[in-house]
Amino acid sequence: MIDYTTLPARDIERLSRVIRPGEWAVEVERPISTLLGSCVAVCLYDPALHLAGMNHFMLPQMQTSKHADEDVLLAGDACMEALLNTMLSRGAAKHRIRAKAFGGGAVIDTTTPGAVAVGKRNADFAHEWLAREGIPLIASDFLGPWSRKILFVPANGDAYCKRVTSSLISRASLLREEQAYAASLLNRTSTAADKKIELF
Repeated sequence: MIDYTTLPARDIERLSRVIRPGEWAVEVERPISTLLGSCVAVCLYDPALHLAGMNHFMLPQMQTSKHADEDVLLAGDACMEALLNTMLSRGAAKHRIRAKAFGGGAVIDTTTPGAVAVGKRNADFAHEWLAREGIPLIASDFLGPWSRKILFVPANGDAYCKRVTSSLISRASLLREEQAYAASLLNRTSTAADKKIELF
């Protein structure tokens, strides 16, 4: 068993379980990591069990689409419910759970007509959801012109947040990224055995 609390952050990151948009993970030992732009990651922790979970969502709610079954967890409302329910099913007690949350960076150009401040919407949603569920938000790093690398350690509930300055992404670039993601959903198999874990 690895004592992650004694390792430097770089080694913890290398050994972590990486989650992508629309994913979540709950662990008792292995750290969890993700990369954020305008997305938000919420980390939940039950200190009595050293049980920790993290998710990564793109929007507060997702509108119905032909990919509804695949992309529902890209939405904060569904992704938060999935994370909390998994924590509770693993023995966490809601009154003990604490949260740390990150992201909502202004990495999308909102100066073009029709653009929306996605990052702020995501950050506002995280605050509102946690308040509604009665889960204290004990640490956060939201908004600003940064992407973020997040690392969460179940052994002690520590969260590391590294800000990365990034140039604004144009609406056209974002649209291309979203279309590429939608295309990848069509090629994704539905079996859990096909899921891969990346180490970086």
